[in-house]
Amino acid sequence: MKRLIIALAVLASACATAPGSSDPTIATIETGQLKALQAKGVLAFKGIPYAAPPVGAMRWKAPAQAAKWDGLKDATGYGPICMQKMPNPDNGIGQYPASEDCLTLNVFTQDLAKAKRPVMVWIHGGGFVNGSGSAELYDGSQLAKHGVVVVTLNYRLGRFGSFAHPLLTKEAAGGPVANYGMLDMVASLEWVKRNIGAFGGDAGNVTIFGESAGGMAVQKLMTMPMAKGLFHKAAVQSGAGRENVVYLDKPNPRGLPSAESDGEAFAKSLGVTATTPADLRAISADAIIAAGDPSTFAGGGPIIDGKIIPMTVVETFLQKKEAQVPYLVGYNSAEFPAKPEDVDASLTRTIGARTADLPALTATYPDKADMAARIVGDIVFGEP
Repeated sequence: MKRLIIALAVLASACATAPGSSDPTIATIETGQLKALQAKGVLAFKGIPYAAPPVGAMRWKAPAQAAKWDGLKDATGYGPICMQKMPNPDNGIGQYPASEDCLTLNVFTQDLAKAKRPVMVWIHGGGFVNGSGSAELYDGSQLAKHGVVVVTLNYRLGRFGSFAHPLLTKEAAGGPVANYGMLDMVASLEWVKRNIGAFGGDAGNVTIFGESAGGMAVQKLMTMPMAKGLFHKAAVQSGAGRENVVYLDKPNPRGLPSAESDGEAFAKSLGVTATTPADLRAISADAIIAAGDPSTFAGGGPIIDGKIIPMTVVETFLQKKEAQVPYLVGYNSAEFPAKPEDVDASLTRTIGARTADLPALTATYPDKADMAARIVGDIVFGEP
């Protein structure tokens, strides 16, 4: 009898775990079961919701937790990319359709064995106004073959991801405002912490890495108190060092208006005399896209609000308040093409008044085009 009871217990245990283990392409996470695409020698789980759709009354709010689903969810195809103005198509953008309902991520893994593999979370670039985690360029299959679990993600872009208005600040009553795209990234890292074990990943060994605006986002995450403990290593590829930041409720030192003032002006430019947050949220997504976004280098992107992002990256690092994790940073020798004459004029404006040696210094670079490319890279991406 004792042997029979033990045998039945073992059988019951096997039956209880069968839905998550009998098929090597099915993973079970907190919100339900997922069916992977098996291709390129790995399993790819695509279009996984990591937060609730930020639509309707949830536009310009912090992301909420994703809802559970019944049955088996098909995770063999990517979800929509986030709303953006489509530039000339390339493999760094991803494919339409675009939607406000875009908070999904993708997981690439060798298999679902409880192997506790290192996890690498990729944050795409695009000036905080375009791009996606589903772009062909960011397919994580090849990297996953090297024994890591790769995560790529979408986050809100443009004015959907970085937007402020006094009405929204008042509505939040001290809660998070303005930096919705950065809050999406935090939500994705929280999802990784809770769920990555189901894909063979180690939630205690997470590296965040990104390029261009993605690299800038990594820097921002290193300054954000709410991101503390959600990653353990960081790598920045060509992330701008001294971007022209914008503040929530005051002008910046270079004269850019506050994010709230910009938000008021934006609403008025669309003919919206807003008296409630609902008036702002009634603006169509297409109208927001058609109105355009500020350039990253003119203050677009994340906003210094004093809470989510307490201070600039430079200030945070100078005060040694950044995340204390291994940090890899680099940039290229030819980040941007630039006209030598434009660089000469810029150098004259910025340092010509401080030294009489400028002509002699620039003369040491016989290849003026190379000099221009290197200087632009140094100014935008290498310094500090």
